[in-house]
Amino acid sequence: MDATILLHWAEFAARWLHVITAIAWIGSSFYFIALDLGLNRNIQGPADGEEWQVHGGGFYHIQKYMVAPAAMPEHLTWFKWESYATWLSGVALLALLYWVGAEMYLIDWRVMELSQAQAVAISAASLVVGWVAYDLLCKSKLGENPTLLMVLLFVILVVLAWGYTQVFSGRAALLHLGALTATIMTANVAMIIIPNQKIVVADLKAGRTPDPKYGKIAKLRSTHNNYLTLPVVFLMLSNHYPLAFASEWNWLIAGLVFLMGVTIRHFFNTMHARGGYRWWTWGATAAIFAVIIWLSVLPLAGEEAEGEARLSPGLERFAAHGDFPAVADLVYGNCASCHASEVMMPGLAAAPGGVVLDRDDLIAGQAQAIYLQAGASHAMPPGNFAFLTEEDRALIRRWYREAVGGAL
Repeated sequence: MDATILLHWAEFAARWLHVITAIAWIGSSFYFIALDLGLNRNIQGPADGEEWQVHGGGFYHIQKYMVAPAAMPEHLTWFKWESYATWLSGVALLALLYWVGAEMYLIDWRVMELSQAQAVAISAASLVVGWVAYDLLCKSKLGENPTLLMVLLFVILVVLAWGYTQVFSGRAALLHLGALTATIMTANVAMIIIPNQKIVVADLKAGRTPDPKYGKIAKLRSTHNNYLTLPVVFLMLSNHYPLAFASEWNWLIAGLVFLMGVTIRHFFNTMHARGGYRWWTWGATAAIFAVIIWLSVLPLAGEEAEGEARLSPGLERFAAHGDFPAVADLVYGNCASCHASEVMMPGLAAAPGGVVLDRDDLIAGQAQAIYLQAGASHAMPPGNFAFLTEEDRALIRRWYREAVGGAL
């Protein structure tokens, strides 16, 4: 068992944890949004609204206080760890996949020639700077005009999407836009919403009347999180779909995804607020998605063949190894029918996973994936329809392990 296999399993564990915690966070977030919008406010008493619900054979009577109840409740449940755990597991996955494997997934020398240290520094710094800039905008006068603020934030996100595509690979660019948005969402919880709620709790314990401004501030950030959730999920899934991330217009596709998040959430928010069913939002979502599909195939028409790209030093070692010509022949004979710029296999619109293996430089650039998929496992070719032998797989293993020389 080598370091690459251990790293692969570490990625799997981090991804599994990330999915579990994200389900918990999104589930509780969507529940409370629906609850808040659907409250019956035609009640008397200090509560701002109430709701009766039935689930699992039991009835639940829930009341909401706009600022705070008259006294501190004995038992108070905080909803924060779901958000924190989602972000922490996401950063762990980002580090394992895109930082440790920067030369494979983060860096594309056809876009920008970066060292691994430079790429990782830009990746991490963009998340921090993005949050700080967003937070300052929300705390400015624009925070008093939520609609104008959201329009400006949308424009900034589109610009950021374009900026990421000028630095990283297409796969990494969309993933980082999702990571930045998720960082903003979690920071909203950790830096704004929870601290404001703690101020209210402290005032209650001290017998003071809480200032309603803290609830107003938290509500603005919560609204942003509401509309950003679905685009983040799309961007996180996009790395599995090359027609999304490998398109020449991937940055514009990312921008349109944020618009779909608005139309979808508007339907459900209005429905939960008992405002009826805004069916036009489904038509708008379908229209935006149709534009995304159209943008994704534009580069396929009249695209000129590219020459081989210069490899980074870390990838050059795979092409320079003595077994590379034999491995390349195996790949051309067993993999290139599907993993090609122009796919010949019926039923495939593009190379699976965006992995193209019809040039020597591209084969060297996918050395780790070839090793894991066809050397260390029998995942590829699917069903082994290309009849890759055990001797062939042993050759792939030897080539990769000797080229790596014990490194990841």
